[in-house]
Amino acid sequence: MSVKAFELVPAVEREQVMGEKLRINIECIECCGVHLYLGTNDCFIHHFLLEERTTSKGKLAYNAQKLLHKYLGLKKPVAELKAASALERLIVLCDSTITVVDMVTLEPLPTGGTKLKGVTAFCINENPVKGDAFCVEMAVVLARRRAVQICTVHEDRVQMLKEVTTPEQPCALSLDGYNICLALSTQYMILNYSTGASQDLFPYDCEERKPIVKRIGREEFLLAAPGGLGMFANAEGISQRAPVSWSESVIAAAVCFPYVVALDEGFVTVHSMLDQQLKQTLSFRDGHLLQDFEGKVVLASSKAVYILVPLPLERQIQDLLASHRVEEALTLTEAAQRNIPKEKYQILHKRILQQAGFIQFGQLQFLEAKEHFRKGQLDVRELISLYPLLLPASSSFTRCHPPLHEFADLNHLTQGDQEKVQHFKRFLISYLHEVRSSDSANGFREDVDTALLKLYAETGHESLLDLLASDNACLLADSAPWLEKHHKYFALGLLYHYNGQDSAALQMWVKIVSGDLQDSTRPDLFEYVVDFLSFCSNLDLVWRHAAWALQKDQKISVQIFTKRPTSEEKTGQLNPDDVITYLQKHSQALLLYLEHLVLEKRLQNEKYHTHLAVLYADRVLGLISRPSATDDQLSAARQKLQRLLKESNLYRVQLLLGKIQDSEMLLLERATLHGKLEEHDKALHILVHQLKDSAAAEEYCSWSSASHDQSYRQNLFHQLLSVYLETDVPGGAQTVAAVDLLNRHAEVFDALRVLKLLPEVWSLPLLRPFLCGALRASVHARCTSQIAVGLARTQNLQLQHDRLKYRGGPILVSEKKGCQLCHNTFSEPDCACLPGGTPVHIHCVAKKALNLPVEHQHENAHRSNHT
Repeated sequence: MSVKAFELVPAVEREQVMGEKLRINIECIECCGVHLYLGTNDCFIHHFLLEERTTSKGKLAYNAQKLLHKYLGLKKPVAELKAASALERLIVLCDSTITVVDMVTLEPLPTGGTKLKGVTAFCINENPVKGDAFCVEMAVVLARRRAVQICTVHEDRVQMLKEVTTPEQPCALSLDGYNICLALSTQYMILNYSTGASQDLFPYDCEERKPIVKRIGREEFLLAAPGGLGMFANAEGISQRAPVSWSESVIAAAVCFPYVVALDEGFVTVHSMLDQQLKQTLSFRDGHLLQDFEGKVVLASSKAVYILVPLPLERQIQDLLASHRVEEALTLTEAAQRNIPKEKYQILHKRILQQAGFIQFGQLQFLEAKEHFRKGQLDVRELISLYPLLLPASSSFTRCHPPLHEFADLNHLTQGDQEKVQHFKRFLISYLHEVRSSDSANGFREDVDTALLKLYAETGHESLLDLLASDNACLLADSAPWLEKHHKYFALGLLYHYNGQDSAALQMWVKIVSGDLQDSTRPDLFEYVVDFLSFCSNLDLVWRHAAWALQKDQKISVQIFTKRPTSEEKTGQLNPDDVITYLQKHSQALLLYLEHLVLEKRLQNEKYHTHLAVLYADRVLGLISRPSATDDQLSAARQKLQRLLKESNLYRVQLLLGKIQDSEMLLLERATLHGKLEEHDKALHILVHQLKDSAAAEEYCSWSSASHDQSYRQNLFHQLLSVYLETDVPGGAQTVAAVDLLNRHAEVFDALRVLKLLPEVWSLPLLRPFLCGALRASVHARCTSQIAVGLARTQNLQLQHDRLKYRGGPILVSEKKGCQLCHNTFSEPDCACLPGGTPVHIHCVAKKALNLPVEHQHENAHRSNHT
């Protein structure tokens, strides 16, 4: 695909070269800065001064001013010209002779040592190995010799340094450092004249076609290969670039990075070194010479000289982008890095990436577009602005100038195709989601979040609620009407809540629950509102909406209070007394709240426990008096009451006892209450004689004695046995129950007391399990006590042994021995011993233990007794 990389601009007209002579032809050219030198077939050197100018159309043009021409006097064509600007010398090859002339006057230097004869070709080393700035290195090919001479050109002489032999007679050559790239008669090769190492490249017939050997960079050469290929080779003989495919009849080539320019019989072709593709073709008849000089490509016919002016890379890149050739434009941009200052390149590169992204965006190539936007650090508002009404009204954003794309907006881009519109919206959602999770949105987070909210609402995207429930910067003034327009009322409530307007949020949700607004986002919205109120710190809002919630569903609404902490000292928490008072009109909610306080929170408050127990009792009594009540309902209600009566010790027992005293169905509950009052005889009488439930009686004894010692438990079971054995009650003694009690709980009873209580008429086999268990327990207790006594004696014996062991030998005390603490003698035999057996006064040890100073109280009175 073509791109305009160069423009052909005339530099030297044929009249300026030929004058009135028709047979004058240009044979060689050399350009050094603004100085242009031409060698002609009539042995003249022409010196021109090139002046650049810009035309009225902004294009580059050249004016050539002829300064001088010089006849060399050899009557042969001038074959080659090379400038040595540091020496102000021009090296001339004419009639197989190298002559050095002055660049300004074109006068030959004195002949001594400045001429080389028998030369067929030479080249300048553009990567010299010597550090002398005032000499030029060159390689020379001599006629009829298989060798290359390495020479240096000085201001006043030409000096040969080395001669390197070659397998064949060289036809053309190029020099870079120590490396000579040669076109021999039948092949190309690379030769290192310092080490002597050589590398054959590929065959080539120099007689069939003129060889091309062109240095294009450090240790890299361009060669004309068979098959119309331009081959690249480095100093090791390796091709690191793919070849370019040019014409079989190429006669000259030049390089102007990143392009290779080739000249054939009728055209100038331009290939990219980056992708090896043909980029431009220029028609040019009678082409004769093509060379590049420091980035300037000079083209000549036999009569005139032209310059191929490269168009600015930025313009070339823009032309590629205008043709939607994105990859080529990006490749060229990266190649331009070597020719553009770093800061300028970074700005250019980012802009090109952004433009490329918009081109691929318009082609629905979203993955590639997203990558280019990311690398180009696109201001995401450039993208948002394509979507009508997505940017907030308060946004100060204006599009980049010059524009990054040719689209007016999404409508212009899609031409009404709704399927495409949805594709573009899905892409923007994906891209904005990534942008807001990175640092790319810093500085315009409000624009990004508001646009994302609008897209979510418009497309019904599931992430709308996630956006509003997380940290966001959605603008309320822009977002609220948009959510309302698309009937996202629940989301609108979330937006109000995020912006601190909880009252507005609750009003919106209440309208949805009540059916005034239609929004099916959350089927469980009522539960959500209750949960919201349970964590709301604004108590005025809580009380205001609690009544509405309780009217709708007491069981769910009570969570407004049960999910909140109960300490009234902290902000946003409720006093239980206030809640209980508030719930008086809502019996189900009140019962659930009291259950929460007593059974879940375990608050130790007599008022709450009594209130709950009274509600339970009222519930049971109400069910008893209601004919329609089922047995399951009554059983469940009694279980709750019984559980509370057993587990709680805080309710007012007498109050409850008086409440259920007259109910013959609540005998078990009355027995429990009597037990709480330690009236076990009444409780057991109810269980045994009124309920006739021996299992309940035994369970009562176990429950009542659970938190007491063994003695209490034993007495309680003896009481139950006594009740069983009572004879002055209807039905008489309950012998079977008594026997079962003794046989099941033999370990609890005192066997002697039991035997005294039992009637003498009872047979021993009837009590065999009890008697065996009692005997086994007695024997076990006796054996256990004997073991304990034995262990105690052993321990005592061990302690006595240790005491004797630590007592040691006798301690001698006399009136002549002194105390180590006070240094006074002993007046009585009582003493204490320090570790090591040293005797001291008892009162001295006591004072030392209390950290009191030990006085030398006997020192003056008993000096004569001092040891």
